[in-house]
Amino acid sequence: MASSGQFAIVTGASTGIGLELARCCADEGFDLLIAADEPEIERAAASLRADGAKVEAVQADLSTSEGVEKLYAAAKGRPVDALLANAGRGLGHAFLDQDLADIRRLINTNVMGTVELIHKVGNQMRSRNAGRILITGSIAGFTPGSFQAVYNASKSFLNSFSFALREELKDTKITVTCLMPGATETDFFRRADMMDTKVGTEKKDDAGDVARQGFQAMMDGESDVVTGMKNKLQTTIANVMPAETLAKQHRKMAEPGTAKD
Repeated sequence: MASSGQFAIVTGASTGIGLELARCCADEGFDLLIAADEPEIERAAASLRADGAKVEAVQADLSTSEGVEKLYAAAKGRPVDALLANAGRGLGHAFLDQDLADIRRLINTNVMGTVELIHKVGNQMRSRNAGRILITGSIAGFTPGSFQAVYNASKSFLNSFSFALREELKDTKITVTCLMPGATETDFFRRADMMDTKVGTEKKDDAGDVARQGFQAMMDGESDVVTGMKNKLQTTIANVMPAETLAKQHRKMAEPGTAKD
């Protein structure tokens, strides 16, 4: 594939939506810097290189300022044309049964790490008055997430943050897009210890389809995209249904022991 001369950073790119977003960038000719907090990021990079992409990989824990700085430094000052902030962590089970260290790491990854990286790259983009930012939020951000309480709250933050940042940058040539998928076929639910739940075991959306829709929305400068008709319907209902009712419904999907036989 021919290089476009453009440069993209994709986080959470070792598997799932993040890896598929990196493929979309590569197909469009972007040079890539991809990151994740696990060694599999090197395997992902090798796969992308095999398809002809120019890729650098960084293993960095984006729940820490040191990890964010390590990733940013790896760009070596190159102007970032697109930042796809996809890194995220899930956590199932009842809030009071969760380990506080796991809760803190989720918040630091999903919220603080994302905000810190966007602040660094966003200021670089503002100095050039050019760039695209894609934030992976979720339709989970529309619903109080019983048995995923902290995760859903973190996605609510990202959804809101994305729209607010977009408005602040409306008079610039920097676009901000929020990708809001539903349950997607990735390692997310296994890693979140949710394979004994209904949502963990039911049929999910394809990660490649989700990524392509998100990437195209970013390239078109759209404000947001909810992937899948079922998910669009769920968000419409969530906007009019009482929060207490939504929390009760979420329990049926995410409470341990709700998995179908």
